[in-house]
Amino acid sequence: MEGTAIILLCSCLLSILMFYSAADTITANQTISDGQTIVSARGEFEMGFFSPKGNPQNRYFGIWYKKMSNGTVVWVANRETPIANTSGIIKVSSMGIVVSTNQSTNIQIWSSNYSRSVKNPVAQLLDTGNLVFRDENERQNFVWQSFDHPVDTFLPGMKFGYDLVTGADRYFLSWKSDDDPAPGNYICRLDKNGFPQVILWKDSVPLVRNAPWLGSRDSNNSVREYNGMYTERFVLTETAAYYVFEVLITESPITRLTLTPSGVPTRYIWNTENHDWTQYKTLQESDCDRYGICGTNGVCNINKSPRCECMDGFDPKIPEDGAKADWSNGCSRNVQLECGNGEGFVKYRGVKLPDTRWSWYNMSMSLVECKDKCLKDCNCTAYSNIDTRNGGSGCLLWFGGLIDMQVLSEDAQDLYVRMAASELKENRKSRVKHLQIVLVPLLVILVVMISLSLLYAYKTKRLKRAGKEKTLASPDLDLPLFSFMQIAKATENFSNNRQLGKGGFGTVYKGVLENGQDIAVKRLSKDSRQGVDEFMNEVSCIAKLQHRNLVMLLGCCIEEGERLLIYEYLPNKSLDYYIFDKNMCQSLNWPKRYNIIVGIARGLLYLHQDSRLKIIHRDLKASNVLLDREMNPKISDFGLARTFGESETPASTTRVVGTHGYMSPEYAFDGLFSVKSDVYSFGVSLLEIIAGKRNRGFDHPDHNLNLIGHVWKRFNECNLLEVVDTVILESSNQHEVFRVIQIGLLCVQEYPEDRPNMSATIMMLTRDDTLPIPKQPGFFVERKNRHETGSSSEAFSLNTVDMSSFAPR
Repeated sequence: MEGTAIILLCSCLLSILMFYSAADTITANQTISDGQTIVSARGEFEMGFFSPKGNPQNRYFGIWYKKMSNGTVVWVANRETPIANTSGIIKVSSMGIVVSTNQSTNIQIWSSNYSRSVKNPVAQLLDTGNLVFRDENERQNFVWQSFDHPVDTFLPGMKFGYDLVTGADRYFLSWKSDDDPAPGNYICRLDKNGFPQVILWKDSVPLVRNAPWLGSRDSNNSVREYNGMYTERFVLTETAAYYVFEVLITESPITRLTLTPSGVPTRYIWNTENHDWTQYKTLQESDCDRYGICGTNGVCNINKSPRCECMDGFDPKIPEDGAKADWSNGCSRNVQLECGNGEGFVKYRGVKLPDTRWSWYNMSMSLVECKDKCLKDCNCTAYSNIDTRNGGSGCLLWFGGLIDMQVLSEDAQDLYVRMAASELKENRKSRVKHLQIVLVPLLVILVVMISLSLLYAYKTKRLKRAGKEKTLASPDLDLPLFSFMQIAKATENFSNNRQLGKGGFGTVYKGVLENGQDIAVKRLSKDSRQGVDEFMNEVSCIAKLQHRNLVMLLGCCIEEGERLLIYEYLPNKSLDYYIFDKNMCQSLNWPKRYNIIVGIARGLLYLHQDSRLKIIHRDLKASNVLLDREMNPKISDFGLARTFGESETPASTTRVVGTHGYMSPEYAFDGLFSVKSDVYSFGVSLLEIIAGKRNRGFDHPDHNLNLIGHVWKRFNECNLLEVVDTVILESSNQHEVFRVIQIGLLCVQEYPEDRPNMSATIMMLTRDDTLPIPKQPGFFVERKNRHETGSSSEAFSLNTVDMSSFAPR
């Protein structure tokens, strides 16, 4: 009896150990009922039945994050056939994984559909989030896996693309809504036609196209940014093509790429401090990313207005379209191709390659061989390399019209476009020389006659005025010029009822153009502090800048002695209208203020680092940040902006202009400005957004410090709660608010070298790495109280920071 008891005890212990060792696995003799779950070995992912928020009556079998973001679903099996008004079970058979209703009704809802029988079938949830079906004795040989059937989420290790041998086609199909995982209208897919490329579709209409991979990058990106978190690879063979991304180190932040129900492929990073997802990047970054915005043979340039233009040798197919800024009909050739009649190629540097669905490619050909092959084929219209590494290799040919091109940086891909002999540069030079011989004498006579007529017809005063306007219009701004009559009509002759704001520079009016477009018109007064130089500076700077967080300049007007700037109309006015008003500030909770802070930071990063010109704004403040309909921020007023060289050496000026309270110490005292001057202004604005108080004119009964000094004082006292605007306390995570305050203090440190640049600032705002300890801020001097005979100042020191300690004492 004693021996029998020992055997039974050992058997029980063995069964328990087997159960715990296989907690991530379902065998053929097991079922998982609604309410039970399977967890991966390290607890990264969980699998079972769930109901989306707002739709509790429907049950779905799916996989979601377990350790963090519990509830973020990454895969759904029965997305088209939910289990309603009953419970479900999961079981494993020799033919695959089966989801059915409870055992009493036993109606099959979904299965993995494997065509052959497996002897010892098991289903296992891996720590990658991959659900696999395999033979129990073959751990690495997956018969079926969920990674081959993605829903809307791209996880590390998952392949995105197709395999011609197995027939697998891995693409993403959005949820119908946040509460309904049924297939939505948006699909993101690696297209098999021609050279593989990623296209986002809405139903059957292409929305965004990611240009083809070029060996180490795609032609959307001139340089693949190293982010330290993950790496992307593109694999192309004769039978398969797919993307895969992998985390670089195990400590890297959790990241996923999701096609949202609204059709935006978005990469998210998990914020461990706030326990939520932070948006890192999206597939569509600008208007030029919209598919075919400039039509066939048109090129989009985000740094120009209007953005679309025809390639050299092409004109708008319908001439009126260019004037209407409608480029949907595209461009046509000035001279039609005649195969074999001296045709050649024009090189376009730095472009996003056209749509490759109508292309042919060969990975082993050289560029010279590629040119010869295109020239011999009368239907070939363009060619380029495929792999740009090591001097370039591979051949990519296009046939027919070229669509969805975009101007990028100079070191992006080169495209060679086929042109008629008469359109080639050497032939054009010969033609121009011949025309010069004939036309120059005629032009000289014509110019003399016109000059004499003008001298006789106009008075001296009129000539001077015309000369002034000519001076204003002289820079090649590539910007639409509006007539004074157009703007006067749009603003009801600058009616007081149309006023949006007024300042030392002049007045801003709301206008409506004849086509119904709302505009904002900045009319500089005759005695404006912003003179001709500042006006031209603003026009020349902002005309070349295009970013979602910068206000868009639509054009200008310099007639009738006026200086008018025409901007996009932003209905929600400026940021100071909200944060400094006790009533309006109620509409800005913490998520909205955080979004505004990050948006301003991204706009400054573009100015300092990513734009074609490095720009220093020099007058960043709340009143120069405008808000669109969704309360997204847009930096405005570039009248004081200055372009900057590649080096970080500060520039100097004897004319210090800007707004007191936002100017950095080195600029206010010594006239030295750099990108770090803008960082200081950003830090002041950040603190104002959180406190709801102005830096200049700040008043407190306990001291005579400005807002920066007040925040610094409370930071050292570990009492930041007093700093925060009461409006955002209920809608905020205090830890996150305190962290952002510390970032603001880092930006307003006294010396420029101590301040972070905007790239580092954005990383601190969007990630949860340990923050440096800020040093004493600039302008931290207590003001003299007019009722006191002496003055005082306080100094503070801080060696360590624990964000949980910043609570009221």
